[in-house]
Amino acid sequence: MGRRWGFLIGFLIAVGLLGSGHGEQRPPETAAQRCFCQVSGYLDDCTCDVETIDKFNNYRLFPRLQKLLESDYFRYYKVNLKRPCPFWNDISQCGRRDCAVKPCHSDEVPDGIKSASYKYSEEANNLIEECEQAERLGAVDESLSEETQKAVLQWTKHDDSSDNFCEADDIQSPDAEYVDLLLNPERYTGYKGPDAWKIWNVIYEENCFKPQTIKRPLNPLASGQGKSEENTFYSWLEGLCVEKRAFYRLISGLHASINVHLSARYLLQDTWLEKKWGHNITEFQQRFDGILTEGEGPRRLKNLYFLYLIELRALSKVVPFFERPDFQLFTGNKDQDAENKMLLLEILHEIKSFPLHFDENSFFAGNKKEANKLKEDFRLHFRNISRIMDCVGCLKCRLWGKLQTQGLGTALKILFSEKLIANMPESGPSYEFHLTRQEIVSLFNAFGRISTSVKELENFRNLLQSVH
Repeated sequence: MGRRWGFLIGFLIAVGLLGSGHGEQRPPETAAQRCFCQVSGYLDDCTCDVETIDKFNNYRLFPRLQKLLESDYFRYYKVNLKRPCPFWNDISQCGRRDCAVKPCHSDEVPDGIKSASYKYSEEANNLIEECEQAERLGAVDESLSEETQKAVLQWTKHDDSSDNFCEADDIQSPDAEYVDLLLNPERYTGYKGPDAWKIWNVIYEENCFKPQTIKRPLNPLASGQGKSEENTFYSWLEGLCVEKRAFYRLISGLHASINVHLSARYLLQDTWLEKKWGHNITEFQQRFDGILTEGEGPRRLKNLYFLYLIELRALSKVVPFFERPDFQLFTGNKDQDAENKMLLLEILHEIKSFPLHFDENSFFAGNKKEANKLKEDFRLHFRNISRIMDCVGCLKCRLWGKLQTQGLGTALKILFSEKLIANMPESGPSYEFHLTRQEIVSLFNAFGRISTSVKELENFRNLLQSVH
């Protein structure tokens, strides 16, 4: 009898151990779980969740957006890659061939784009060309029509507007050249190490409202950092006002998005026969794995989603500008221009239907004087970051850095111009609010980069499922 009870008790203990997980080894955590387990649910300072963004972007928006960005209007971007760095002289230029940018020959760019960098329609061309001629003369000629004189003054005022968040290139400069973005894709170039770290370090340390006494986690140019510094940093960040906290998260999200692109289009094979580009899961893990980055990687990815929501919201707010009948994506090809405008409006109306848009009304609220001061600080900090892009030693990285900062700067300009957009005339020139072709091309291509990042996260999630 005692022996039977002993056997029964032993059996029950064994079953209990198995049921509690102590009798067998749990399967090890996959790399996908380490990168993405914390990248789910609701985002900080938002009412939107990651899963809603993934579904909306990957299946409803991404394919149509890519088609639009392949059109002539959006693939040609005029940029000055020869502007000197305004902050330091010792720039180490990347000599690798993958860092180079191939500009367009004059005959490769559609005539309508070359003759109409700021223009939206044939009807608008004559007026604006007259304006530009008057500006070159350095004065408003009294022989010009009253409408043209007004346009000259208004567009000159716009160029100096306090609503501009970027220091844009002078596209009339002889050093400014058209670049075909499809032939110069953003991908891994080999530009890394201290030179690349210096760019991001200046951005984070001097332009993100951070005091020098607060140490940023995983800063490659700082030594001896531990868990206490990380805790101090995030306690400081959470204590900031929503605007300054958002600023940091936008920059972190942009940084994360760029790192996703570099990991997704990595040079896997380089032989005299061919170059093979593709997903480098090791590179992705080094940047985003929760263990390898001491918890930083998942935070960075959540900031990427935050950036997506900000740019998505800006596009939803600027729909009236593009809906005006006299607006065209003007290249000189009437049929193609009409088709592209239809596709553009389809995409914008899809964006407008997104159910969980970011609410920017919490930005710069409260005391009007303090809010205006904060907005100006916000604008100047971001404008400074756009100038830092001229210090990047890799020309291809500089190209995409300038485009994406200008695109984000345009999105911020839109978000803080709601009343001006609401007061636009339904037809004719919009004097109070308008976007140049440069701003339009950068706005949509920058969002296209973020959209691609979100799509690539799905690809990396699948690739990492079987990696431990």
